[in-house]
Amino acid sequence: MPPLAPHPETSREEVPPLPATEPEIVSVPEAGQRYDGGKDAWATLIGAWLVQFCTYGYVSAFGIYQDYYTKDFLSLHSPSAISWIGSVQLFLQYAPGLLVGHAFDAGYFHHVVALGTFLQIFSMFMLSLAHRNQYYQVFLAQGVGMGFGQSMLFIPSLTIIGHHFKARRALATGIAVSGASVGGVVWPILIHRLRLETSFANMIRLTGALSFVMLLVSNILMKTRTQPARLIGLGNLPKPKIGVVFSDAAYVVSVISAFCINLGIFFPYFYLQLFATNLGVDEARAFYCITVLNGGSALGRLLPSFLADRAGAYNMLLVSLSITCGLAFAMFGLKDFSGVIAFAMCYGFWSGAYVSLIPCLLAQLSISPREQGLVDHRGTEVL
Repeated sequence: MPPLAPHPETSREEVPPLPATEPEIVSVPEAGQRYDGGKDAWATLIGAWLVQFCTYGYVSAFGIYQDYYTKDFLSLHSPSAISWIGSVQLFLQYAPGLLVGHAFDAGYFHHVVALGTFLQIFSMFMLSLAHRNQYYQVFLAQGVGMGFGQSMLFIPSLTIIGHHFKARRALATGIAVSGASVGGVVWPILIHRLRLETSFANMIRLTGALSFVMLLVSNILMKTRTQPARLIGLGNLPKPKIGVVFSDAAYVVSVISAFCINLGIFFPYFYLQLFATNLGVDEARAFYCITVLNGGSALGRLLPSFLADRAGAYNMLLVSLSITCGLAFAMFGLKDFSGVIAFAMCYGFWSGAYVSLIPCLLAQLSISPREQGLVDHRGTEVL
């Protein structure tokens, strides 16, 4: 009896050999993994919340710095020049998005976040060494240094949520970014109290130490799901290209629209406290305007995000932006403290909804899993 011929589907000659080089690692969710729950998912969400508290939350408290710098620490400089410190800090939080996105897609999430943590804390302690009326020292430490550090923390902490949440991604993102609003409530109160009881330098050092502890915990808690690309079916997919991403009309229109919105939506976060004092509100009460504004933002980042999983992120964005636009014009009609507080609560709620929903919208427009980091970070770089 002649020997049986090997089945063509099981022939050894047709089995492709393993690559001699190290397989490509990409930062995408593993196949067959559980979404919307589990220990790693909730730990990552807590870590992202802490990052938002220490980055965007700290920037949201710049209204306190604006008032203090204008009246005391940088009193020789105009309010417009001082506002550039916070503006550049916020700009740099987004601007390096392309580089951060490529690093995220290449699987260097933890490296980027660790570097961002170091740069953020180092810059805070450099700010504590700044001298009175030395504008360039404050600008470099708070505007440039902290801005770059936060860029390596802020967006990666939002993008990593997509590794663990799918059906509830909008809600999970809303919970994470609510940390920024809570930070916007806590940081102004903490900074104000410390400034009354100690020097400016010691106040910065204490807040820097607190930020270091929370960012260290967040580095430990946040988890990625990375696999060799060939094992999860992505080995044959082309690598994401910027030209392909920006050929998507829906994505381009969304990014341009968000760019225009971001030009003006943060104006009250910087100037509301100073605006209240100009209306005759005493400083003891005007201080709480930023706190109320961020408190409203915390609520706005949760409820609309919960509804967005059902009604759609785009639909909720239209509602929130329409109301925010009307409130921006209503600000010019404010006459007293009660009106300012009512405005702060309403504006914080609806502008907070925008902040939590725009990352979800950009993520939905990614064409393939390998574009997730590039789409999220490239979009936020333009924002």
